[in-house]
Amino acid sequence: MELYEYWQIFRRRWWLPVVLTLAVGLISTLQLRPWQTPPPTYSASLRLLVGVLPAAEADVTSYDPHYYAWQTSEYLVDDFTEVVRSDLFARQVSQRLAAQGITIPPGLIQGSSATGKLHRILSLTLTWPDQAGLEAITAAAMTELQENITFYFRQLGTENAFVTILDEPQFAPVGPALRQRLELPLRLILAAIAGILFVFLLDYFDTSLRSRQEIEQMGLRVMGEIPRHRSRR
Repeated sequence: MELYEYWQIFRRRWWLPVVLTLAVGLISTLQLRPWQTPPPTYSASLRLLVGVLPAAEADVTSYDPHYYAWQTSEYLVDDFTEVVRSDLFARQVSQRLAAQGITIPPGLIQGSSATGKLHRILSLTLTWPDQAGLEAITAAAMTELQENITFYFRQLGTENAFVTILDEPQFAPVGPALRQRLELPLRLILAAIAGILFVFLLDYFDTSLRSRQEIEQMGLRVMGEIPRHRSRR
């Protein structure tokens, strides 16, 4: 099929993708309300050093205890990263907040936290709608890591491990997420693509004959053709 034939198919029902895109744009605009400024969101990030003390009674002639301690620390960070993002840690932080008269469900704390790692460095990022609540959550998380760290390492079967907070938490406002900025354009693009596909789908099931080429492709002979009347201004 030539490009001209594709254009003729689209030309017959061009209004379908236009109407669908306009409808999706109107509904999305009412839902997303892009003219309104979204409420501010704040984030706090801090870095933790996770390590294991070398064995005190190691035979330094057979292996280097410091090397194996560093290697064990890197493996430990992989497991401890999951501990920090777990429901257990979120419940412990929620209980500390409840003791201060602040009620925040563990699920919200778990959903607002993100972790990352680089060798023995573990990074923890928390996001929250208001800075006061974020400061309370961050302080409770830091206290939990400092005072109850032995409990978590005991669950991992590791002894002589330690956690050091390298940086004080940095609080900063966060702009709209990339998904929020691209959601409306993506909806419009998908609606236009769906409308174009619908045009070709309708043409596929359409049994009408509109040109002599379509008749000749069926093996029939065209005896005559009446041209379409075109009005002149």
